[in-house]
Amino acid sequence: MTYNLFISHSWSYSDQYDRLVALLGKKPYFSYHNYSVPKNDPIHGVGTDWQLKQAIERQMKPASCVIILAGVYATYSKWINIEIELAQRMGKRIIAVEPWCSERTSSIVKQAADEIVGWNTDSIVRAIRGF
Repeated sequence: MTYNLFISHSWSYSDQYDRLVALLGKKPYFSYHNYSVPKNDPIHGVGTDWQLKQAIERQMKPASCVIILAGVYATYSKWINIEIELAQRMGKRIIAVEPWCSERTSSIVKQAADEIVGWNTDSIVRAIRGF
């Protein structure tokens, strides 16, 4: 089975996104399609805030769940908050991933999450699979 994922993250902290994608890519017997919007994606220069929100919604629509990196920076990110709102409106499961060695995390992301997991490949994949 291939899982459709939207991985929400701050473009300013894209190194954590890259590490998460690498973790998932190395997991044996786990296949996924990544619908997220990385910093180098053409959607980045889409135009107005409204156009960007519409583009993110189109990207998120086919995802079975939304993964949000729960670093404290997420609390202050306008776009991560918009992605939470979109995910909730579309009825998407939200999985919060607490970054590795993180002392502080985003209470906004964790309150919105259906499940909170640590920075551990097995825990993240188990949450995606819904176990």
